[in-house]
Amino acid sequence: MRESPWEVVLSAGPGTPTRPASTDTTALVTAVESALGEFFATRRELVDELGPVFVTSVAALQEFVLRGGKRTRPAFAWTGWLGAGGDPNGPEAAAVLQACAALELVQACALVHDDIIDSSRTRRGFPTVHVDFEHRHRDRGWSGDAGHFGKSVAILIGDLALAWADDMVAAARLDPAAYIRFAPVWAAMRTEVMGGQLLDVHGEAGADDSVEAALRINRYKTAAYTIERPLHLGAALAGADPELIAAYREFGTDIGIAFQLRDDLLGVFGDPAVTGKPSGDDLREGKRTVLIAEALRRADATDPTAARLLRGCLGTDLTADEVTGLRAVITDLGAVGEVERRIADLTDRGLTALAGCSATTEAKRRLHAMAVAATKRVA
Repeated sequence: MRESPWEVVLSAGPGTPTRPASTDTTALVTAVESALGEFFATRRELVDELGPVFVTSVAALQEFVLRGGKRTRPAFAWTGWLGAGGDPNGPEAAAVLQACAALELVQACALVHDDIIDSSRTRRGFPTVHVDFEHRHRDRGWSGDAGHFGKSVAILIGDLALAWADDMVAAARLDPAAYIRFAPVWAAMRTEVMGGQLLDVHGEAGADDSVEAALRINRYKTAAYTIERPLHLGAALAGADPELIAAYREFGTDIGIAFQLRDDLLGVFGDPAVTGKPSGDDLREGKRTVLIAEALRRADATDPTAARLLRGCLGTDLTADEVTGLRAVITDLGAVGEVERRIADLTDRGLTALAGCSATTEAKRRLHAMAVAATKRVA
């Protein structure tokens, strides 16, 4: 009899022989997706009662959540729990893994809403949720504005994902003492990601294009809920001591910001065939990323013509040639090199914090590999 995906992951703890990182990752991804699929199945009766319109919308959410992804957030939470002494063979392991998997529903909410805010048309090579429903409206010849309809449905689907993230945690039936430690961290994470998104919207309006403002957005919109808080959640579930939690959070913040800085570079220089998003989208959307903020800072100091060009072009419908030209300007200003330097420094600092903490040796190995993968990725 073959092991179930759950058994593979739940048994892959410090007491078992070390496996290749790719095998560990594959097993965890499978287990997380199994947990998500099982949760969606538990909603089916309630969803069916609301009728075919809701059934269709939930099907779109389920497809979006399960379509793919690295399951980065559950992986950090699960590994943080293991590193703080969580027993993968213990009676609480299945509940912990389900709570970790619920992070994917928070992520789904953030992505669906972010695509609306950024007017993105594709995600992972597919139409974004609001564009999908825009097409459905138009194809059926319904009344009203198709674009407005698509955005309205997608907003509600994103809201549902966030609500169901809480439901999935509740359904996990965590140990009461563990849940008491978990709940305030979960609440802080949700507030931080929404606050970071608001800071991002404000930044795109041009109110503050400084490097410091861009780093603040990275800290709360991405780093907190991608790595720092997932690790913190795992540590809280395991009852970790304050020193390990502090080390996890330092590692998570540094690696999380480096992760977003890599994303900033991919948003301007990434290959659409790899990233699944149009080339130069961040420029068209006018995102005030650290990369753009650094370019503007340098242009203001040394090249007023480049500064005027950047500010005049950001947030406009750029052609492919115009994107190529702006890439050259940003590179020539030295902004790309500075962002690469920041990524390297943050990664080194985060790995130093990890090396000195009391997490298990196996967890440190996994977290080190995950940090390198997150900061050197191409998609």
